[in-house]
Amino acid sequence: MSDRSIIDWPAWTDSPPGRYVLEWEQAQLDRVVSDVFGYHALQLGLPQLDALRENRMPCRGLVLDAASGASAPYEFPRAAGNGRGAGNVISTPDRHAPAGRSAVWCDLLDLPFEAQSVDLIVMPHTLEFTADPHRLLREAERVLMPEGQLIILGFNSLSLWGARQSVGKVTGKPFVPAAHDLIAFTRLKDWIKLLGFDLERGRFGCYRPPLVSDQWLARYSFMEAAGDRWWPIFGATYMIKAIKRVPGMRLIGPLKVKKPVLAAGLTPAATPNTRNQRK
Repeated sequence: MSDRSIIDWPAWTDSPPGRYVLEWEQAQLDRVVSDVFGYHALQLGLPQLDALRENRMPCRGLVLDAASGASAPYEFPRAAGNGRGAGNVISTPDRHAPAGRSAVWCDLLDLPFEAQSVDLIVMPHTLEFTADPHRLLREAERVLMPEGQLIILGFNSLSLWGARQSVGKVTGKPFVPAAHDLIAFTRLKDWIKLLGFDLERGRFGCYRPPLVSDQWLARYSFMEAAGDRWWPIFGATYMIKAIKRVPGMRLIGPLKVKKPVLAAGLTPAATPNTRNQRK
């Protein structure tokens, strides 16, 4: 593979290591998003992965950034400015979106959605292609509803793949497609906690060495079960599922008023009204 195909998502996902990673990530997403309910769900970036195909929300969208390496280059029209981010976005049927859905092209750091309007956001490797991951996470927190869910996938810097990526960036031959440095799992956990998220689930996967051929990847298939049991935190990829919490807010049922319980033989104390009635 050439240097360009290594750091370009569309070409890299057609390579043996790319197919290996996407197969694991697709299986994890299919299992996790199937039980997330609501009305609006968004996938930010990476159109080669259909993160929402098993989700049953009525409104599911694919949000792409034309300036990002996470999506294929595409010239798109600009809508008339009529609100937050509206001058840089258009929603239209697109060859990148799954059948029956539309793609929204915009600046991912300025999402054109109202605050607290989305129930689920999936970010597959999106943070690795933005120059300001903190701001992107803040945007995700802004548009998510209270108790909304955020799912993040990324390459694990504390793995054999992360080590090869570090060496590859020094030599000019990166192994995985990331425009910026890989974000450590522990650092990402701290970031989302500072934004008010509760980490519900974290999982690692893809324990085979960073090899470039199907034949060699197949030879190390035994490492999947072994890695998941003996060195789980060193998987090449990770998935985080977090829930947005709002301080001072909790879900309750119908308000029930409890009547005071009196000891046997006692009657309620007289009120001014009852004293007047007795007179």
